[in-house]
Amino acid sequence: MVLAVAVAAAFGATFLPESAVPYLGLLPLALGLKVAWQAWQAWQDRGGDGDDEEVRTREGGPTSLEVAAVTFANGGDNIGVYVPVFATAGIGGMSVYAVVFLALVAVWCFAGRFFATRPVIAKALARWGHILLPLVLISLGLLILIEGGAFGL
Repeated sequence: MVLAVAVAAAFGATFLPESAVPYLGLLPLALGLKVAWQAWQAWQDRGGDGDDEEVRTREGGPTSLEVAAVTFANGGDNIGVYVPVFATAGIGGMSVYAVVFLALVAVWCFAGRFFATRPVIAKALARWGHILLPLVLISLGLLILIEGGAFGL
């Protein structure tokens, strides 16, 4: 569903002037900055002492329904990231991205299940995931801006 919306939005983005497309990289950049700001505020609310709350894991990891709920909840962010990537790739590139995306979704589901059932890894992701997500989004946004030649970069 998220892929279909992103592809449709990317086709809509093709109506933009070609010089405007690289600026779509501002979407993941803004999302990354938003998530980073939220993580910073949460850290400040805890007192900034570095003591994280106890990470809770359970035997077997999250259920499929829980993973699906989180995926749909984050769908808006995903669309914000995919649209500029698809819009800059053209129809051929977008087709390849879509096929690879669908194949890798299956790989990620299996890998996620595997890693989520490993307590050490689950604790590390719970502790550092709030830092990794904004870094990935900001990096992707900057990559789109730079590769597209936005701002003369």
